[in-house]
Amino acid sequence: MSRTSDRVAAAALAVGSAVVGGLATDPSSRWFAQLDKPSFYPPPQAFGIVWTALYTGIAWAGGEVLAKGDAQQRHDFGQAYAVNLALNTAWTPIFFRAHRPWLATLESAALTASTVDLVRRADQVSRPAAAALVPYAAWTAFATVLSGAIARRN
Repeated sequence: MSRTSDRVAAAALAVGSAVVGGLATDPSSRWFAQLDKPSFYPPPQAFGIVWTALYTGIAWAGGEVLAKGDAQQRHDFGQAYAVNLALNTAWTPIFFRAHRPWLATLESAALTASTVDLVRRADQVSRPAAAALVPYAAWTAFATVLSGAIARRN
């Protein structure tokens, strides 16, 4: 794979995750509207803004590491990146479609651990790429706390 195609593949995976997650999200559903949410639940418009920025950073950082790493780093990061985006994509249907907040909380915790691992792997290749992934790690940690709070309240 060429370095350009590595960047395109990283972006395509991030976009795919965003599209699937977006299609599975249903904040206007009766089920979601009736959930007791904690006081620190962000305003609804924040989610689209935050996730757009995060997916942009994820795609850029993924492409940067895959384009600049040596063969082993590219292989290892590529596998971790794919697993991470699979976890990312899975949260939305678990929460919004299956209505399983506790399971979504556990899944979000796994996503957070995976994202911290991506930051670590990216840092071995590109500090700017690692820095671009830090907000993603912070947001997934916040999402874990938020999911847990919703699960406890409902």
